Amino acid sequence: MKSYVLVLISLIGLIGYAQRDDTNNSELYKDYREDQFYASITYNLLNNKPSGVSQNGFSSGFQVGFIRDMPINEKRNVSLGLGLGISTNAYHLKNLLIEETDNDLSFAIIDESDYDVSKNKIATYLVEVPFEIRWRTSTANNYNFWRIYTGFKLGYLLHSTAKFRSSLGNVNVSNNDSFNKLQYGLTMSAGYSTWNFHVYYGLNTMFDDNSELSGESMDMKSLKIGLIFYIL
Repeated sequence: MKSYVLVLISLIGLIGYAQRDDTNNSELYKDYREDQFYASITYNLLNNKPSGVSQNGFSSGFQVGFIRDMPINEKRNVSLGLGLGISTNAYHLKNLLIEETDNDLSFAIIDESDYDVSKNKIATYLVEVPFEIRWRTSTANNYNFWRIYTGFKLGYLLHSTAKFRSSLGNVNVSNNDSFNKLQYGLTMSAGYSTWNFHVYYGLNTMFDDNSELSGESMDMKSLKIGLIFYIL
């Protein structure tokens, strides 16, 4: 599915660039916009983990969406961006067991070797609203340029799961109310042409204030580091 989305966005971008290349209409050049479709791939980390909790394996994220580019200066190289997108995120855990009792989550640190764990993962699916302040060195017919985009992203949790698979049994948790529905954080993207560094720093916690591990608050926040690709 991810590969199909990337191919579709790439084709849209190529069509848009071709249209801009083939016209000599100065008014179109005057009103050009940049980087309105995006796709990113990230490595997901958990900040502020409780004592003894660790991650395991490669935790990945994928985001795709549209940002309306709104230039605010005559050169059109400074703009505001407001958009809408979706994201999927995985967080692989090494030794944290998440269980559900009467719609409340309980957390425990385990010795994974005692359980022979084959899967231990949190997954989240969000609809996101990014807002960016954008600076770039582009012109109407220059497609390779430097960019620095900083901003804020608000996400609404559509679906969440915590899956645990082991030789001693399986645990499945879906859409528990202890997951915070709203997720928000700071973003920055910077780079040249196709390759751009991207980071998201979560400002609020993944779980609500009542979630605890041995009396310690579950204040885990998301940190995503990866690459972002802009087109059209």
